[in-house]
Amino acid sequence: MTLGTIRWHAAPGSRSLAGGSLGLLIGKILQMGCGFFFWVIAARVVTVTELGIAAATLSAVMLCTQLGQLGSGSAAIVAIGRDEEPAPVLDTALTLLAAASLLIGSGYLVIAAVATDSPTTLVFVAAFLAATLFGTAVICLDQVGVAFGRGGSAPVRYGAGGLAALLAIAGVWWLREAASVVTVVACWSLGGAVAVLVGAGQLRRIAGYRYRPAMHLARCRGVLGIGLPNQLLTLTERAPALLVPVLVAHTVSPEATAYWYPAWMMAWIVYTAPVQVGLVQFAAGVRHPDRLAQLTRVAVGWSLALGGVMAAGLLVLADPLLRLMGPSYAETSVTALRLLTIGLVPYAVLQAYNAVCRARGMLAEGIGVGLVLGTLLCTATVAVAPRGATSMAVTWVVGLTVGAGWAILRLVRVLRSGATDG
Repeated sequence: MTLGTIRWHAAPGSRSLAGGSLGLLIGKILQMGCGFFFWVIAARVVTVTELGIAAATLSAVMLCTQLGQLGSGSAAIVAIGRDEEPAPVLDTALTLLAAASLLIGSGYLVIAAVATDSPTTLVFVAAFLAATLFGTAVICLDQVGVAFGRGGSAPVRYGAGGLAALLAIAGVWWLREAASVVTVVACWSLGGAVAVLVGAGQLRRIAGYRYRPAMHLARCRGVLGIGLPNQLLTLTERAPALLVPVLVAHTVSPEATAYWYPAWMMAWIVYTAPVQVGLVQFAAGVRHPDRLAQLTRVAVGWSLALGGVMAAGLLVLADPLLRLMGPSYAETSVTALRLLTIGLVPYAVLQAYNAVCRARGMLAEGIGVGLVLGTLLCTATVAVAPRGATSMAVTWVVGLTVGAGWAILRLVRVLRSGATDG
């Protein structure tokens, strides 16, 4: 089988959305579950202050991965959805992704070094850049898998990567004298490297694809022309949550970040349901634009169904899960975690709205709405951070609800009229 013969003929209804979304969601649950236990172990090998610094560092890594995407995965979804030859698109997209992620990661390190005037070791730089590169590539692999109708491939690579990171941090726990912020970041980056290696093998088996570096100017323009607007929209979704821990660590204290981050990290497991369903909704909407209204209704339903199961579990288990990290984390963050899970409902609506914006070409509107909402979420949540994690969670959920109200009004109008905005 070759890339040229790959075609996705999945039905555009509930079964295809559920199947593709469920595979991605299971993968993300494995990733976040392993990530939670990673932080449980890390909390036992470093101090609260060091944990806060490590959490802020890895939030910065994740922000860099979003910036480094350049919309490469979205470009692949659109190109493959239009039955273009995938190999040239993937070669160019992955090359751009690698160069951009390393450049952006390096830029962040320079800015951080100047702003904080703190010493940085070569080992830390290498670990940070590796985590950024592999984290960016893993996100792209998710989107490429969806483009090929193989969202179910995600659990294997996330399971392998998560296990590798867990084994690494467990080794640090055993060798306690090696514990530091640098080793925590290095263990995280190892997990990303393993996930990418597994993903590369999956692409060879699924589509006979082998990566070949390519930077053809015309192809780059095509990838960036599709990818950058889509990535700007993605950044409006992701950046506020990633900026909050970094800003709180610098403007309030690393300890405040340490208590916020576990609650947010566990709540994000619930939020991944709308994210993954929205990704499949976008891919299906590109192939079947005439069914977008139906796809949107189905997507919101599946987001709430899949995410609701996890939300119910977190509401019940919030206290014992946080106590795995230590009594102080449970006492400080349990209410915040429960409040954040309620944000699933407005977040599902917002993800469905953004998927419609992508499929319909309404990117200018989506980006504008996202910028306003993201700025509101980020600034308001950081502003109340001195009051504690609970106040931060209340502010976050209220902001999401305001945004979802606007999204509902626009979805009703757009899906009825079929209007597009280039």
